[in-house]
This record gives sequence, C-alpha cells and structure tokens, in this order.
Amino acid sequence: MDSIRAENLAIAYDENTIIEALNLQIPRGKMTAIIGPNGCGKSTVLKALGRILRPRNGLVYLNGKEISTLSTREVARKMAILPQCPTAPAGLTVGELVAYGRFPHQRGFGKLNAEDRRIIVWALAVSGLAELQERFVDLLSGGQRQRVWIAMALAQQTELILLDEPTTYLDLPHQLEVLELLGDLNKKQGSTIVMVLHDLNLAARFADYMIAMRDGAIVCQGAPGEVMVPGVLRDVFQIDAEVVNETRTGRPVCVTYDLVRSLSSHS
Repeated sequence: MDSIRAENLAIAYDENTIIEALNLQIPRGKMTAIIGPNGCGKSTVLKALGRILRPRNGLVYLNGKEISTLSTREVARKMAILPQCPTAPAGLTVGELVAYGRFPHQRGFGKLNAEDRRIIVWALAVSGLAELQERFVDLLSGGQRQRVWIAMALAQQTELILLDEPTTYLDLPHQLEVLELLGDLNKKQGSTIVMVLHDLNLAARFADYMIAMRDGAIVCQGAPGEVMVPGVLRDVFQIDAEVVNETRTGRPVCVTYDLVRSLSSHS
C-alpha cells in the first residue's frame, strides 16, 4: 500500500488552475524527489499532499484514508511537512522550536515527558544543533535556521516527511549533511521521504524514485536512471543535457547542458 497518493487532483489559486486531473502515488519506504522548472506545480502538489492547500477537485489518501477526514493531530502523528521559507515567532530558542515537533504526541496539559526530551536531544544532535539550542532562532544564519526546522520535523517522529526545498540557504557541505541525514532516516527507520529539489544531481544521487513535472503535469516518473535522461530533461526543462553515470555512486549526473532554443537559433 502506498503511504500517500492523490487521485484526479485539481488545484487552483483563485481562477488560475495550476494542477488539473493529476494522479500520483508515493512509494512507501523510499526517498522520492519531485523535480521540474519554476512554476510547474511541484510545491503546489506537496502542499496538497500535506493538507496545506485544499484541492478544487480530487482526493488525497494517507495510508488508505482520505486525508480530509482525519484530525489535524492524527495527520501530524503520521506526516511532518517542512514548507519553503518557514518563519518562527520572535524570541524562540532553537530548543523551544524543535520541541514543538512533539506537540502531536503530547497528552493532557502538553508537558514534555522523558521520551519527548530524549527525542528532542536526538533531533538536535543529528541536525548539528546541540550547541545552539539556547540561541534565538531569529539570530541564526539562514542555513542554521533551515536545520532547526528540519530538526523540528525530525522530532515529530513521523513515518512520512514532506520537504519543500530542504537545502535552501545551505552551502554544499550542509546540503550533503541534510540529505545524508534524510537518507539515514529512510534506510534505518524506514521513513518515507518526499522532497522538492531544484538540484537535479542531488535529486538523482539521493532519491530512489523521481517525479518530473512540467506545466502542472507529470512528464516522467521512476528510478533516477529512467528520469535523468536527455529526452526527459529536454521535455521538462527545455535543455540539451549530457548525462553520465557518476563513478563513485553509479547514479546519473548531468555534467553540462545548453538551452534548446539557443541550439535551434544557431542551426
């Protein structure tokens, strides 16, 4: 059974239809990367899957149940979502923000118990934030803030994590740290990870499954070797790409590319 799927999904902002009649299945226990050009609907789909956006038509199912029928707390126990550029109230420390990830699991007056504290310490440690837990979030760098939000999602301890551009603001080493951390969660705990990524090579390196979108529709989906091919990249991004298999990972890598229209204009 798929962890999350959408049937006949249609999404619009006012009268502007972004997604129309989209069917999507996310494989359970895999890392999935959604790729595509700006404005193609990647983030819109992720928001609909995470119940941030209400679709105009169609249904989203979480573990076989229609997500709109579930309570907010029940959804939050099963799925964490990290949107683009999240903001925190002023005056919160790193530790306090990460602790919010435990809210769906708390009972009664919402006090943290020993298990909550253990998980918060773990989330801070694996995110490289243990030494910053007393710092105010609004005084951190963009990259540090991004890691705090990821730590909060990790503290939520869900079987499904949706992330919209999780490597935003991060330099190359920290991009790798975040994606390796998500990869460890996937492999060691069986977490299903769904990411919107702009970097094609990072998507192909870390994802088990890729979904390529253009103009609100899925152009191609499958293993990285099936999606990261010149024909698909031409259709999706309008680029003429050279793709090779990287020697260390065996994964496909886009080594260079040209705009298709620039090639045709010189022919």
